[in-house]
Amino acid sequence: MTQPVPPPFLFRYRFPVLRNDSVPARTTKDSGRLLDLPEAARLSDILLSAEGAETRFAELRLAWNAEGLGVSVRVQGKTRLPRGSMEAPAESDGLQLWIDTRNTQANQRGGRFCHCFMLLASTGEKAGSPPGVVQLPLPRAREDAPLADTDRILQSCEATTSGYELDTWFPAGTLHGFDPEHSPALGFYYRVADSERGEQLLTVGGEFPYSHNPGLWSTLELTGG
Repeated sequence: MTQPVPPPFLFRYRFPVLRNDSVPARTTKDSGRLLDLPEAARLSDILLSAEGAETRFAELRLAWNAEGLGVSVRVQGKTRLPRGSMEAPAESDGLQLWIDTRNTQANQRGGRFCHCFMLLASTGEKAGSPPGVVQLPLPRAREDAPLADTDRILQSCEATTSGYELDTWFPAGTLHGFDPEHSPALGFYYRVADSERGEQLLTVGGEFPYSHNPGLWSTLELTGG
């Protein structure tokens, strides 16, 4: 019997991201919350009204300005600390991001403007282990994005009563081609991975090749510039 096509596959979603010139709260690797974005920065979750919405356990908030892009994820419903390893980022708790600074959704293979990052909520299994970020290659890409200087990417991760809040700030220079004035639309996809809760995806599931096909990604519209 033929399986029905998932509704998210039938649409191209566009999400507004508001400009916020007050972020990041710091520009060094000091302690303290990095973004603390308002409710208006929350990314709409199109699957909350769908069947299985009770399995949604993460919320994203985003902001941008001329200096870069900020992403915050809040994960809830956990009973233990996040765990991770810089040597095994794909098996770590955290947020995997795909960002295309030219929004080339007509192409089914990534190019030099397509980035993939794994944002680790923890780089160990002990309390107090710092977060981390790893840039990953895009499978089957026509051309790889330049390697970012991940030491410039700022992060903070704070525990909550049932999970964590992970903030990440990408300075403009760490995203090849980031140019909000001339290219205010970004291709975007995410996957939240958690050893307790499973995974949460932006739209289509693992039956589609979202990991390397920009045509399956959604669009972030950088507004308020």
